[in-house]
Amino acid sequence: MDVVGDLLDRDRRSREVALVTADGRERTYRDLITNAYKAANVLRYLGAREGSTVAVEPSPGLHTALAFLGAAGLGAPVRFDPAAGIERGDRVVVVAVADEAEAEPAPGTNLAAFGGPPNRPETTHWEQELWSENPGMPPSTVAPDDPAVRAADGVVTHGDLFAAAASVVDRHGIDAGTRVVLRSDLSDPRALAAGVVASLSVGGTVVLTDRDSGRGRGEPRGDLAVIVGDETDPPEPRRATLPTLRDG
Repeated sequence: MDVVGDLLDRDRRSREVALVTADGRERTYRDLITNAYKAANVLRYLGAREGSTVAVEPSPGLHTALAFLGAAGLGAPVRFDPAAGIERGDRVVVVAVADEAEAEPAPGTNLAAFGGPPNRPETTHWEQELWSENPGMPPSTVAPDDPAVRAADGVVTHGDLFAAAASVVDRHGIDAGTRVVLRSDLSDPRALAAGVVASLSVGGTVVLTDRDSGRGRGEPRGDLAVIVGDETDPPEPRRATLPTLRDG
């Protein structure tokens, strides 16, 4: 695998669990891949194309994960910072509906909100469009050297993400039976590589967490924890070593 779109190959759709959200709900590889296709179509409708940037709320959740997979699959790099995306005129900005009031994009930037119906008519209701979209991936041409993430300290390419993910897989022996618990948000590309790309690349399970979900940080949810920063030891048996990004 070389680019994020490879994670979404139709032949990878199965009934194995790909993602567990903070509330404990499971999504199979079939669910995740099909809905990532739909997310890509929503983003394309809103103007995302190869090379255009999509800014996404960094909290780890179903819709932020789908927005990342869909945008990167299109060849549109993702910025996990909606405020910066609005300031820099990114093509699409995806936020939680609770943050819609504070998001005031200039003309040329389309806003989408998830978590319920938006208040402003010009804001796209993410879930409503997502569930009604075509479950087929739109065509795109993406290369490993193309940008996948626009981070605060520079661009991370698809190849960078996959090289970092492969190093985590090798170091920790991640396979299809491993549940990798992401105890961080998506804004750090190292956590994205270790907590999402690594697991999905080998058919494992990504487990998302949320401090406010009621599933406390003292409750183990998998085999390997991905944490950014000097937080207390996780309840999982092992803590992942964050990878080094080639260009980061």
